[in-house]
Amino acid sequence: MFKYLKLRKKNEASLAKAILLVLLGLFLLDIMGVIIKFMGEKYSVLQYAVARNGFGLLPVLVFLFYSFGFKKDSGRFNLRDKAISISRGLSIVFAQFFFYLSLMKLEFATATTLAFASPIFLTALSIAILGNVVGPWRWLAVAMGFLGVVIIIRPGSDIFTYDALLPLGAAFGYALAGVLVKLFPKEVHTAKIQFYTQMTTLIATIFIALVTFSFSFIESSTDLFLLAAMGISGGVGVILLIAGYRITEPSIIAPFEYFALPISFALGWIFFMEWPFDRLFPGILGIVLGGMIIAWREGRARYISGN
Repeated sequence: MFKYLKLRKKNEASLAKAILLVLLGLFLLDIMGVIIKFMGEKYSVLQYAVARNGFGLLPVLVFLFYSFGFKKDSGRFNLRDKAISISRGLSIVFAQFFFYLSLMKLEFATATTLAFASPIFLTALSIAILGNVVGPWRWLAVAMGFLGVVIIIRPGSDIFTYDALLPLGAAFGYALAGVLVKLFPKEVHTAKIQFYTQMTTLIATIFIALVTFSFSFIESSTDLFLLAAMGISGGVGVILLIAGYRITEPSIIAPFEYFALPISFALGWIFFMEWPFDRLFPGILGIVLGGMIIAWREGRARYISGN
């Protein structure tokens, strides 16, 4: 009896820690977005991406070396695995470009909400790339999420703009990265996946920025500080999300990611005096419910396969 209570208390503590890490990670990622929107078109989208991936590399490297035993890992990582990592990194670069651009064009909460449509694309891509079989529940979730997106962007109406499609491009890129990571064999260490992906995003954004002449001089020390804060916030935010998901079952923690939406509402109102409540409701409910159904079904599938 006492052993059961002790185990239950330990599990509850682990869950609370995981939730706290995920919420803090989401907050830091939203802070990253706030800085990008605050600086606006002062610098190019690609320069923001370089700053994000460059300054964000330091905390990621510290995390990989000290938390995952990267140096000691002698597991396999062949040419195929490297190719998947590069493809995953490029998909993240694609997502970064569209998301950062959407932050400049749309209300902060609107861009964040539409980017949460990634489970829709993830479900479709898992069929095409992984050969997964999708049941009626997940198709219902996809339909709900798609309906929510349509309600928000309102194609054909007077308020529709093509800028509203930008965060959907980001959602597609992030979903593709999420599907590609499942192609790695189980023996491939997470540290290696993250390392090669992070290096790909940095090298790719620097190369594209150079060939498109997207670099400009940093105008002030304040701007340099903001760019560094943006990159470090993004890097630490990703680390905290990874740590939170490693502590407990992903399907349990995934619904808490949607707390990023009220956080984005609050930050948008505080920093930019935006309150796009009328535009986002009730469409946001379809996106959230659809994503939560997908998370629930994934958790159930893992439970069945593990028993």
